Amino acid sequence: MSMQTNGREITMSEAINEAIREEMGRDENVVLWGEDVGAAGGVFKVTKGILDRFGPERVFDTPISEAGIVGLAVGAAMTGLRPVVEVMFGDFLTLAMDQLVNQAAKIHYMSGGTFRVPMVVRTTLGAGRRTAAQHSQSLHAWVAHIPGLKVVLPSSPYDAKGLLKTAIRDNNPVVFFEDKISYQRKGPVPDPDQDYTISFGQADVKREGSDLTIIATSSMVHMALTAASKLSEDGIQAEVIDPRTLVPLDSQTLIDSVKKTSRCIVVDQGYQSFGVTAEIAALVAEQAFYALDVPVRRLGAVDVPIPFSPSLEDLTIPTVESIVVLAHEMVAG
Repeated sequence: MSMQTNGREITMSEAINEAIREEMGRDENVVLWGEDVGAAGGVFKVTKGILDRFGPERVFDTPISEAGIVGLAVGAAMTGLRPVVEVMFGDFLTLAMDQLVNQAAKIHYMSGGTFRVPMVVRTTLGAGRRTAAQHSQSLHAWVAHIPGLKVVLPSSPYDAKGLLKTAIRDNNPVVFFEDKISYQRKGPVPDPDQDYTISFGQADVKREGSDLTIIATSSMVHMALTAASKLSEDGIQAEVIDPRTLVPLDSQTLIDSVKKTSRCIVVDQGYQSFGVTAEIAALVAEQAFYALDVPVRRLGAVDVPIPFSPSLEDLTIPTVESIVVLAHEMVAG
């Protein structure tokens, strides 16, 4: 979709804030709550000013109870509201897994379609911020494993705003993952008077290429784009694709690209074992096997608790250099 941005660039944090404000203005049933989202404007300042605009009946701070935050949202969504709730760190989804997995994801099916749960859980992923093992994990594969939940991973301010508006309007529970390191990343976003949404299940080809497909999620998209620029200096043209949503997944765009390039690397910040890289690699291997010149390769986080030590933490997550080295190996092979 091509829309005029008039040169306007905002951060991902501002884009998410705008999406929530616009949807709250459009629909009085949209409500916002979570730990420190009101008076403090969120621990990452993403919800700054929303309490002042919409008041304490629609925006409020909760006790430190993720099960309570999400459980309250499930009940509110079943009875007519459209809650947008924040779980401060993705690691803390562990405390709300029953509410998400056994309640939100199941109620529509177990009530014969009587109930819907139109709620959005905003949470974070991503290492690299020196916040150690309990505040640095990328656990999006967990919820993507559960039928009944939609899972969104924006990589740019434009995508974040358009996808969040779609999530808020969706009648299903959506888990919306924001990479902490991307909050201050700037990008073009249309003026607020241009209402736009981005459909779920539509991958975005961020860069076209003919020699290699790099499928990357969230902030790994920017790593992949930087790697692709470096590779082009060596005569290797990499195509970079951002799935944008894991559930639903636009498998056709991924397969079509690999059939064209004959090589594929999957890059994701979740743990490599049993995760997103494995699922997408399996999909490519099944549906584009005869187009592949070399086996699908993947880069995920190392399977260790994320260290607090900066020098050790940096060794656990994919880097531009690791993508470049792997791409050279594959093309040479």
